[in-house]
Order: sequence, then structure tokens, then C-alpha cells
Amino acid sequence: MNKKWWKEGVVYQIYPRSFKDSNGDGIGDIRGIIEKLDYIKKLGANIIWLCPIYKSPNDDNGYDISNYRSIMDEFGTLDDFNELLVEMHKRDIKLVMDLVVNHTSDEHKWFVESRKSKDNPYRDYYIWRKGKDGNPPNNWGSFFSGSAWQYDENTDEYYLHLFSKKQPDLNWENEKLKSEVYNMMKFWFDKGIDGFRMDVINLISKVQGLPDGHKGDNDLYGNGFPLFANGPRVHEYLQEMNKKVLSKYDIMTVGETPGVNPETARLYVNEDRKELNMLFQFELMDIDSGSEKWDLKPWKLTTFKNIMYKWYEALKEQGWNSLFLNNHDQPRMVSRFGNDKKYRLESAKMLATLLHTWQGTPYIYQGEEIGMTNVEFDITEYKDIEIINMFNEKIAQGMKKEDLMKSIYAKGRDNARTPVQWDESENAGFTTGEPWIKVNPNYKEINIKSALEDKNSIFHYYQNLIKLRKEYDVIVYGDINLLYKNDENIFAYTRNLNDESILVILNFFEKEVEFKLPKEIEFKHYELLLSNYKVQDCGINNISLKPYEARVYKLQNS
Repeated sequence: MNKKWWKEGVVYQIYPRSFKDSNGDGIGDIRGIIEKLDYIKKLGANIIWLCPIYKSPNDDNGYDISNYRSIMDEFGTLDDFNELLVEMHKRDIKLVMDLVVNHTSDEHKWFVESRKSKDNPYRDYYIWRKGKDGNPPNNWGSFFSGSAWQYDENTDEYYLHLFSKKQPDLNWENEKLKSEVYNMMKFWFDKGIDGFRMDVINLISKVQGLPDGHKGDNDLYGNGFPLFANGPRVHEYLQEMNKKVLSKYDIMTVGETPGVNPETARLYVNEDRKELNMLFQFELMDIDSGSEKWDLKPWKLTTFKNIMYKWYEALKEQGWNSLFLNNHDQPRMVSRFGNDKKYRLESAKMLATLLHTWQGTPYIYQGEEIGMTNVEFDITEYKDIEIINMFNEKIAQGMKKEDLMKSIYAKGRDNARTPVQWDESENAGFTTGEPWIKVNPNYKEINIKSALEDKNSIFHYYQNLIKLRKEYDVIVYGDINLLYKNDENIFAYTRNLNDESILVILNFFEKEVEFKLPKEIEFKHYELLLSNYKVQDCGINNISLKPYEARVYKLQNS
């Protein structure tokens, strides 16, 4: 097992717009992050993944970049950024930035030039095509509803946008474009950043000819996904990126790769192939989706365990897993996989125990460490382009508002984007102004100030989990032996490395259940390292587990 700092680290994800506002304009900013670095240090996380802070018109909250080398006005200046980096490194915290190079903003100078004429030098930085019989070039739909093509009167052609029409896709077949991207990456590495999280990086290669996708009878658009995800040249591009840029620095890379399976994932993260260190796969995030994201369906623990174990098995020798249950694009994990009412504390701690004792690098999304929850807004109060476009499109198709709201409450991205709840003062201490999006009304009960003061809080439990991970190599590098594979309530496993063994027992639901230690697990001594309830020591062969109970034991044979 190759030891690496990014395997042993714990990542804290910051969504800057919602983290901390320092100047009262209602928008989180870089100076707000600097102000709170000691808080992240206290938690124990030692890597920060910072969502985009580059210049952007904010059609998709910063994922539509108009200038890769300067900072969004609302967030601050390049001097603020330089100070942030210095202050992080002073505290031994590394910085991983977002790299968004599948698309830019339509306000980026490359695109402004590209749309001027067909013979403009920047024309081929993007994907332009003639229409077909008055229709778009093919039948692909956008991730944000509607066609993936936008007609441009100026040159009587369409450009491809897999996301918003203000996010035109870059053409990675163009050598000049690629060298511009590599130079931009070097610009940030030379400043001293420690890595990139690469946004939808497996979409940068599209199938030649851009053919139509399969279209079902009731579908508005064809399914282009198999034609633009994990495309024919994606590995060639990433290996070139690695050779020309990534290999020259001691950094961490994580690719956001929707639609990968374990076999394709290995191609991205196998250390011998020199592409990426790890990736985000979304099989677990799709566990409660039917035909699409907004189609809600119940999930089973056996399915959950199988997905976790399958990905561990697939990557354990040849790559590395990223461990997360929420982020800026997903609902809050305690609302989705736990119980955000009666057992919020217990279930948040139980879910954290899984993420921090499994093999892989754990990611904490801001507010997760105090058990922040989903929110139920009126449709007029949502800000996310994905929610708004989906709602309008489905209302136009005749769907009922109340059904759509149920889906939005469960799965909408704005669940994760409400401001961090710092204290019980107005606007949760996030801003002295009017916040860009409403604060979750439960901030008086759920906030960082009260979590820091309460020794039994979710925050302190996270602190202890992170300390355990730093103390025991077995938690980072140990093999996993899954117990109770077919049980629908208990998630249990051992971690084993040389002569070290850890036993993790999790009750995933509200029902009290009995755990019997399997006979094949041999030990002479045991020690309780962590639990989310007070435990009376009655041995570990038979344990009556309370709702959402979590226990971590050290087992010894000598």
C-alpha cells in the first residue's frame, strides 16, 4: 500500500457563497473563510476543498467561469486569496481548488470571440454545429432541462451546453485550448495550491459525430449520456494533463465522474495509469432515485452496503475511494440517510462513524459536522437553476406542484446551500446583511456556537473520529471484512492491518436490534474507542443496539 498524505487526510468542503460573510453584503467571501480557519483546524480537518471562487456571472453559482485567473468580485481579490493560502499553510491545512474545464461561462473572452464569426481563432475552442431541418444538431437534453443546444443567430449555428445555456462546452479536440487549460492549472499550482477537484471531468471527450441519443416514447430528449460521458479520448486527455502538469507537483486530484462503474473507475485512478488519485462516483447518491433524480424511491441497507463494499473491493489494490454522503449538489445526509428529528444527534454521529472508519478519504461538507438539515422553502425562495428549470418544465407538462415540492424538499441542491449556522443571532451569524438565500429556520437550535459548548455535540464526536483516524493506521489502510452482509438493520465490519484490528458496529435505523459477534472473529482483549451512546460494558459477544447506535472497538490477540 503506497502511503500518501491525501489518503491520510480529512477534507472539509467549503461552498464559499454560504460559508461566512465578512462585509455584510449577504454573500460569503474569502475573508470570511480566513476568519474561520481556526474553527476548521479545531475540528481536525487538514485539507480544504474550495468550490469555485473565480470570476463568474453566477448563472450556476460559480461553475460558469468567465476568467480562470481572477477572483469573483463578491468573494474578494487575488490578494485576499494569497492571504488565505498563506494562513491555511500556516495551520498545516492544504488547499484543493475546483477545476471547471468541461465548460466556461458564455461571458468568458474565449466564447465572446468564438461566437463572433465562423473563422474566428477561438471558434473551435467550443463545439459549434449546423442545425438539422430547423432543429438542433442532435436530440441531446441538458442536465438543467431543455435541449443541450443553443441557437446563435450571429453565425446561424448552435453551440453545445450540457448544463446551462450560459455554460458552453469546451472542445478538447483543440490543441490550443488544451495548452491554455494546462497553463492556467500551472498558474494556480505555482501559487502554491495543493490540488484540484475536477468538475465533471469525465465529460470532456464526446463521441465523434455527436449522434442522437436513445429516445423513449415519453422522453422529451434523447439520452446523450453514453455519448459524452467517459468518451473515447478522455483517458488520453487526462494522461497528457498528468504528464504535462500534475506529475510536476506534490498534489491531490479528485475527479467528479458521474456515470462511472467500478471497471471504468479503475481506469481513472489506477496508480500505474497516471491519471487521477481518486474520484467521486454517484452510485450511492442514486440509491433513492427511480427513473431520474427527482423520482423518489425507498432504499434498502443491503443495497447501501453492497455499493460501499463493491467500490472498496474494486479500488482497494489499484486506486483509492472518496467517502461522502453529501456535498453542495446533494441534500443533507442526516435528513436523507439518518433521522433529522428525534434522533438527529445519534444518526448524524452514526453516519459519520461509517465515513471515517471505512477505507478512503472522508469528505466533510460544511455544516455536516453540526448536523445541519434539509430545508422546506416556498418555490419562490429557491435560487438553484436546476430546481427552477425542473419545476417550470414539469409544471408545463402537467405535473402537480405538491408532488414536485416533495422531490425538491428531498433532493434539491439548495438543501446544502443555506448559510452555515454559526450562532443563534439573526441570520445565524452568517451575515449582518440580507443573506443571498434564506437561512434554515432551525438555526437557533442547530449552530456551531452551541455545538462547541456542548461536549456531547456532533462536532466533538467528529473531532474524536478524526483523532482516531490519525492515531490508527488500520483505519486508513486496513482491509475490510464485511459482517452481517444480508442484514437490513446492522452495518458491521472489521478493519485489519498487520496485528491491528478494529470492529465497527452501526445500527442504521430507529429499531433496537441485537448484534451477535460472528464466531470467526477471534480476540483476547477489546477496548471501546468510540460510541455515540454511553456504554455499559457487558462484553461484545451480544450487544443490544439502541436506535442509530454506533460503536468502534479495538480488538487485540495478544
